[in-house]
Amino acid sequence: MPYEWVTHPDTAPENSGAVCASPSDTPPPPMAELHAWPYRSLPRKGFVITIALLGTLLALPLLALLGTVLLWGMLPFLAATVAGVWWGLAHSYRSGTALEVLRIWPDHADLTRHDPRQPPRLWQANPYWTTVTLHETDGPVPAYLTLGGGPRRVELGAFLTPAERRVLRDELNAALAAARAKAPAPGHTFPGQPAAD
Repeated sequence: MPYEWVTHPDTAPENSGAVCASPSDTPPPPMAELHAWPYRSLPRKGFVITIALLGTLLALPLLALLGTVLLWGMLPFLAATVAGVWWGLAHSYRSGTALEVLRIWPDHADLTRHDPRQPPRLWQANPYWTTVTLHETDGPVPAYLTLGGGPRRVELGAFLTPAERRVLRDELNAALAAARAKAPAPGHTFPGQPAAD
């Protein structure tokens, strides 16, 4: 699946028995951290092989035209074909560097979307009010996943398959439930968080 739990409530340092020493002026690490990214079906080695194979196959017909004026008429079109495929695959790789990072603490959650050549977009909410909704539709995007509870509803994992979004919904609900269970008592502040007046 093109997502992974970097930290999950079941394996978070406070649940594993590991000692987490952090300076008092830094906030605690998240209870859960999810990274999601688009599929990358063609690895870099496959990119090189594809371009080399395409160039070779397009050069074969040119062998019959060696020494003729027709070679120079065909060459620009074949070079443009290779350049177009190269550009298309390179553009696909750039768009494949998108990353969604969801971090959940007992007192807040944030979702940051990193898109190529754009500033990061941030969404924040309180886990107590955060809802995970799977919208089952027959439209162009079946079973899309949204998070609500902040200033607006945001989509998560748009590039996942419907089956993966269903699994992720259950995992997110479990992570949010664990965060709610560890929510601090009213009036409690975390290190680095200003006290409420």
